[in-house]
Amino acid sequence: MSDADRSLPLCRRLSYAVGHFLNDLCASMWFTYLLVFYHDVLGFQNTYAGVLLLVGQIADGVCTPLIGYESDRTPGCGNYGKRKTWHLVGNVALSFSFIFNQCLGCSSQTPQWVSVLYFVPFIVVFQFGWAAVQISHLSLIPELVRCEHAKVELTAYRYAFTVMANITVYALAYLLFHMQGGQDMDALGPVDIPVFRNLALIVLAIGLVFSLIFHLGTSEHRSRAEATEDGEQSPLLASRTTTLSATLQWKCWLKQPSFYQVALLYMSTRLIVNLSQTYISMYLVNTLGLDKKYIATIPLVMYLSGFLSSFIMKPISKLIGKALTYFVGLLLIMTFSYWVLLDEAMGQRVYGAAVLLGAGSATILVISLAMTAELISDQTQSGAFVYGAMSFTDKLANGLGVMLIQSLHPCHTVVCCPACVWFYHYVMVAVTGGVAFVAALALCSILIWPIRIRPREPFLAGQFYLWKCINQVKSCKLPVKSLDTLSFLSFFT
Repeated sequence: MSDADRSLPLCRRLSYAVGHFLNDLCASMWFTYLLVFYHDVLGFQNTYAGVLLLVGQIADGVCTPLIGYESDRTPGCGNYGKRKTWHLVGNVALSFSFIFNQCLGCSSQTPQWVSVLYFVPFIVVFQFGWAAVQISHLSLIPELVRCEHAKVELTAYRYAFTVMANITVYALAYLLFHMQGGQDMDALGPVDIPVFRNLALIVLAIGLVFSLIFHLGTSEHRSRAEATEDGEQSPLLASRTTTLSATLQWKCWLKQPSFYQVALLYMSTRLIVNLSQTYISMYLVNTLGLDKKYIATIPLVMYLSGFLSSFIMKPISKLIGKALTYFVGLLLIMTFSYWVLLDEAMGQRVYGAAVLLGAGSATILVISLAMTAELISDQTQSGAFVYGAMSFTDKLANGLGVMLIQSLHPCHTVVCCPACVWFYHYVMVAVTGGVAFVAALALCSILIWPIRIRPREPFLAGQFYLWKCINQVKSCKLPVKSLDTLSFLSFFT
């Protein structure tokens, strides 16, 4: 059995998992605090704050499939693997520190649209770097391991560090708010600009340390096409394997029904996770009337519950399967939605609801990523394009969703009016329970039509079957004597 067919050693699993830590730290601040910072701290109108988030999501959505295509196509820098090369390029996310800061040279008399134009380039550069790190890191999963349970395990480790990143951000935010001393501790305002600026700088410093650990501890495997050049396989099998693996380049994925099934499921999952994370702060402050320390403690509780649930993801998925595990996560999300809908004055009970939302979000996110890895399977030569396309649907849907919600906002002032109390109440119900219904439909389609690559022509079907058999022989799942038979059959397919 090859190394890729087994679970990785613990140290390599950990070194891989920390490779997305900087992205997770930045994403936590982006989704949780961006609207709060620009609307409540800098005093931007709701529409302008939504425009900035939409610009970021569109930039990310455009960059992800392009980076995925280039990551599959480019060989990498020298002896450095192509995935790790793009991961290194993603460190241009250093511009993130300028997003949570004042507009340099702007004053209270500066029109808001000028300030918006100032922040746009920094957001676009940040989103390019974020996309480069995300796609390259995800694309390593089907290259490092091939066993389905090992992929779930690696994804769970990755999500465990995602949760740790979010916990780090919220714990730091709580400490920075607490250290403000005798200043106004209840309402957000311009006095909190240094808090968000310092938080962004600390996040960058911590994230870069973990990125260095990833690059030092993770070795990237060469693709099968590169491996066959060493002459370890016979010329017939080398040429055949290369040809067959090339049958699913990026254009071929667009003809696969399972590609769209998984894309809808992944998009719905990300909508639930990201929109709930974006509007939970607004819900806590404006609907429940809690003070600003809760925008750190409640998300912290959410991700602690998600962190704990990530450890039981692999045994549960082994016991009941990935689809049913995803359904359990949806049940937790829907329970949260109904709780918010019925309990209008939740108060301290919001901690219990946060546990449900955190555990459910962790479950559906890990399983949706595992299903994407299952879709890619051994077709790693175009894996980055698949992840990029999934991320494109996610970013575009999130950006449009936020812009729609912001445009429907009943208040046109910086201070929340009475109408926005109920507005954020129903927003939280819609972005969890409403989107969970769409995710359930996508899950039903996968249960009816399971994830698999469907050759569209008899000739390609024969080639694909032969290619799978050859890989099974190399993985010691078929007798080695079958190799001569497969070589003979390859002349007729």
